[in-house]
This record gives sequence, structure tokens and C-alpha cells, in this order.
Amino acid sequence: MQLTPFCLMLSCLRVSPDRSQFFRYDTISLTCEDQLNTTGWKVKRKTMGGGIRRCSSGWGSTSSGSTCIIGTTYPTDSGVYWCESVDGKRSNGVNITITDRTLLLESPALPVSEGATVTLHCKAEMNSSDHVFDFYKDGHHISSSSTGELTILSATKSDEGLYMCSVSGGVESASSWLAVDASFATSNITSAASSCSISVFRVMCHLLVGLPYLLSTILLGLIYRDRKRAARTVSARRCSNNVIMEVV
Repeated sequence: MQLTPFCLMLSCLRVSPDRSQFFRYDTISLTCEDQLNTTGWKVKRKTMGGGIRRCSSGWGSTSSGSTCIIGTTYPTDSGVYWCESVDGKRSNGVNITITDRTLLLESPALPVSEGATVTLHCKAEMNSSDHVFDFYKDGHHISSSSTGELTILSATKSDEGLYMCSVSGGVESASSWLAVDASFATSNITSAASSCSISVFRVMCHLLVGLPYLLSTILLGLIYRDRKRAARTVSARRCSNNVIMEVV
């Protein structure tokens, strides 16, 4: 299973499909993921009355130890969901909205990493080729689209905010908060710098360890060359002496 940057960094609740808004009667899968392999995680939610209940205790059904399925959603299932371990540790909280409206905004349930490309979808319950979709951020109109898509290239913290969409005829979606997490991008840079430093350090270590052997090899080569040269000189002198003696 591919993990989002947010899930790579800590324990988290993953929502599938990956969005924070759903139509009535949709199906949602909620899974606890933990990079430390801690066991005993359970999906919990805060009820409309303010109480806290775990999966299968009046809502949802457990398909495995850490996955909860809501087979048929209703507006009363709207609320904050999270994962909790047996020793009381909590993951991130995800605000899920089940809407009675005929329009919803599909935006990531988890924070997106800074620098990522993010696409928001404005989805009508009844599709029509005549629809013109308008997107809003923090109450201000930012874009119109006939495809119902808004793409944010290289997301930054300035793109963080409350988004909603509307369609011709005045129908509006509920609002969803898009969070942008800069820590993952920073950790990547730090990790790359650290890896680079480690690589340079290893190269220096290899050079320091190998340098004496290299110098010894060069020195032995020079000594061998000088001895061979000296031997040739002695041999030449002997030849010369023999020739002189024969002439005399």
C-alpha cells in the first residue's frame, strides 16, 4: 500500500476514498496505519451528542483489527474520527462531512506535502455537461471550470485554507479545510543533506584508509625503478671495462 507523506511520518488515520466529504449512502473505509508497528489501534469517533465511541459500538463494522467500514453513510456520521492505541496514544483527527446536498467538494482528507500537486474535484450528484463550476477559497472566488477540477501546482502554506465550490443554479457544496504540511518537504531536504554529508564522510574515510597503501605502493615502485636503473648502470660499466681490456 502506498503511503502519503503524512502517513510516512507518524501514526495516522487513512480515509478511503481519500476525501473529507461524502454523499449520503456512500461507503467509507477507515484504516489505522502506524510506521512503528504498534498493535491495538482502533478507529474512534466523536458522536453528535459529544460522546466517544469506537468502531462497531453503534456505528461501523470492523473488517480487520485496525480497519473500520461504514457501509451506508448518513449525515449523523459527520464528525471527527481518529485512531487510538490500547495505551491511549492518538493519531491525527480527520473531520468527515456526510452531506445531503447535491454537490460536494472532493479534497484530500490528510494534509498534503508542500510542493505537491493537488487537484480538487467539484462533484454533482447528477452529472450534466452544462455545468459550470466555481471554486472559492476563504470566501473568495478563485476559479471557474467546466470540468469541475481545480489544480494547485506546487502547493505552499499560502494555499492552505477553507475551500468550497458551487455550480450554475446556485447550488453550493459544504466547505473543507485543505492543510499543507511543510515538515515533509523540509525533512526530505534535511535527509538529502544528511545523506550527502554521510557520502562525503565515507569517501574521506576510504581515502584516509587507502592513502597509506597508495603511498607505500608508489614508494615501492620508485625504489624498484631506482634499483633497476642502478643495475643497468652497473651492467653497462662492466661491459665498457671488458671492451677496454680486450682492446689493450
